[in-house]
Amino acid sequence: MANIIIVLILLLIGGLAVSKIVSEKKKGAKCIGCPYSGKGSCSC
Repeated sequence: MANIIIVLILLLIGGLAVSKIVSEKKKGAKCIGCPYSGKGSCSC
């Protein structure tokens, strides 16, 4: 039972990370982790 809960928590974290990346890409961010991604001078 504990293994199922751990797997569900990991899937939830992974799903949230993917949804964050997709939403930022839709906003036009070139790179998600770069602090300068909102500006035009991001050279990642």
